[in-house]
Amino acid sequence: MRGSTDPTRHPVPPDPPPDPPPGRIVAWLGRLGPVAVGYAVFQALVGLLPDALFGDAARYSLAVVSGVGTGLCAWLAGALLRARATGRDDGAAGGLNGVPSPRGPRAAATGPAAPEPEAPGPLPGLSAASYATLAERLTVFDDPLRGRLTGWPHALDEQSRPIRPTATGTAYGLHIVLELGLPDGRLRASDLVETLWRLRLPEGGWAARSQGAVGRPEVTALVLGALARAGADPQRLAAEAERCTARFSRELEPAGVEMTHVVTTVLRGLLRAAPDSPALPVLRDALVDGAVTDPARGHRRCWGSRLTPLRGRTVVPTSVHTAQAVVALDRAARVLGEDANARATREEGVRWLLSCPGPAHDGCEDLESSHDTVRRPHPVDASRHEVLSVRHFAAAWVVRALLTPGAVETAADEGQEAAWQELLSGAAASVWRQQEGGIWTWEGGDLAYPMWMTYQGLSALRAHAVWMYQPGI
Repeated sequence: MRGSTDPTRHPVPPDPPPDPPPGRIVAWLGRLGPVAVGYAVFQALVGLLPDALFGDAARYSLAVVSGVGTGLCAWLAGALLRARATGRDDGAAGGLNGVPSPRGPRAAATGPAAPEPEAPGPLPGLSAASYATLAERLTVFDDPLRGRLTGWPHALDEQSRPIRPTATGTAYGLHIVLELGLPDGRLRASDLVETLWRLRLPEGGWAARSQGAVGRPEVTALVLGALARAGADPQRLAAEAERCTARFSRELEPAGVEMTHVVTTVLRGLLRAAPDSPALPVLRDALVDGAVTDPARGHRRCWGSRLTPLRGRTVVPTSVHTAQAVVALDRAARVLGEDANARATREEGVRWLLSCPGPAHDGCEDLESSHDTVRRPHPVDASRHEVLSVRHFAAAWVVRALLTPGAVETAADEGQEAAWQELLSGAAASVWRQQEGGIWTWEGGDLAYPMWMTYQGLSALRAHAVWMYQPGI
């Protein structure tokens, strides 16, 4: 049979021992010691140089200089080879601030001994720790109106008792469970799906805990995306998606349609839950039209917190909103296709991210987290406002944006692989530093362990690990 490796059917003579490569000879010389090498050269030259060469003093001086120079070269060559070998080993175990560097393909074995197995990276342990914490903090609450609720609140460090699961916390928890897989029965996706349906508001949709009894598009899209990822009924999802888009208009949602975060969240959620929705091209075009140009970075198009500026103000570009837009537009392109304008705008956003002027990309300004405030009229009392504070994990969004297929393609087409790699590695290192035991921390204020941050950190690092994977040859 073709491709058989049975040695009894296709005997293969053993290969002759290969000649030692030059690098191995140099390494051997380095181990021998530069003093010994230099002395050998000195003795050889003393014996070879003629006595008539300007006397013994000149002959010995030339031999000493040659011996010292040769010994120094041998020492430098050996040190260089050792440093390169150490760098390869360190890259396989852990690179910048604990984040593994990309592994190159393993060399094929040249002898009968099998290659030693590679040590596992840090991500499996981090994932196991995340799962254990989520299982420990899982909350079951018997609601008199909605029945049994199984899930999580907004953050893992909430102190109020009893703890009641929320739509936002449970939706992100479901995303995490699906990201990590289900190694045992402590966390059941079916229980989380049922809880999300039970948390649906009477008139449809979902809202954050601080938003009251009116469904809000960004929370509804978040929940629908998680339900779709878990395999919920497509018809039921489509009905909820239609209600969401019907309310997401400038007349009913004047604040939401102007916020980059809200529009990108709705777009990503509907792409998962209702990919045939007629609202998707409208949202995509609104996002494209909301791009601004940044004179500080070559007049490239990018995004700020708003798609339309407030009166008398200009939109300030930010890395987190540009990354959110790039991710949403890239996903939309895979589902809807894209015209020349949408493609050019998305690619400009990638170029804007790659032009980060920071000297150290693991702690530059583009990776500093930020927050938005979404202010809406209160649904019951018109004299009040409903205020939602939205925090953004900038480093995780930059990782996700740079790892989109369109960003990888743009960087390769324009010869920006080095800049892309440097920024990606720095952003991944920043994501890594902000967790402990697989749980991410928002510095400052209360609710320091939000579910959304752990999901975004995990998904960014897992996407980075998948990109880094290179099977052995």
